[in-house]
Amino acid sequence: MNKNRDVYILFFILIVFFLINIVYLSTGRLDFWGNGLGIITGVALTLAIYSFLYKDNPVFKIAENLFVGVAMGYWIIITWFNILKPDVFETLIVPLFKDTGKAPQYAVIIPTLLGIFMLLRFSTKLSWLSRWSFAFVVGLGAGITIPNFIHAFILKQLEPTFASLYTGSIFGGINTLLILLGVVSVLIYFFFSLEHKGIIGGVSVIGVWFLMIAFGASFGYTVMARMSLLIGRIQFLIRDWLGVIQ
Repeated sequence: MNKNRDVYILFFILIVFFLINIVYLSTGRLDFWGNGLGIITGVALTLAIYSFLYKDNPVFKIAENLFVGVAMGYWIIITWFNILKPDVFETLIVPLFKDTGKAPQYAVIIPTLLGIFMLLRFSTKLSWLSRWSFAFVVGLGAGITIPNFIHAFILKQLEPTFASLYTGSIFGGINTLLILLGVVSVLIYFFFSLEHKGIIGGVSVIGVWFLMIAFGASFGYTVMARMSLLIGRIQFLIRDWLGVIQ
């Protein structure tokens, strides 16, 4: 029974969608050979993605797979024109077979081999070679990330705690005091060698409040970012497609 209801809902939405587009195309509201076709395609994919709010359905799966396929194709093209072609093909392969006035860059062979080794992950016999590539990527990434992480999240966090409480402004002093109190109280909360009782327990409770405020602000920022995307899609539907607003 539920399956038949889903089919009826799908056909009803499709009929309404086609009728609206036929009316807009016939009246000149949308240009079939111009921007109108792109708008219709964008609306169809938007509705297909948001159909997941009702339940998981084949229309959503089609749009999801289409998005992944298009994104992968776009990524492959960008990789070729921005990385492989200028850094490998034109600097190593072309100078070997054509006089370009430039010597082949043999140093490119090493990263090229590491990239090929990653593709050998799909081979059962040679998949062990991909470990060299992944180890290099992880080691390089850790070497670059750890100093930046320490500088951004530890040193930059310690810097305001050592600032003077008197900054010439009462609000600046309060801000510095709150930063100092937040850092100290949160650190004490995660200091489990002492039992959280008395003064230690009271300060750790303050640390919990600071943590909850930080998590709430982070969650609110994430929700607002998603709401911004939703508002953009709704504006696209009612302005660019339906023409309700200008």
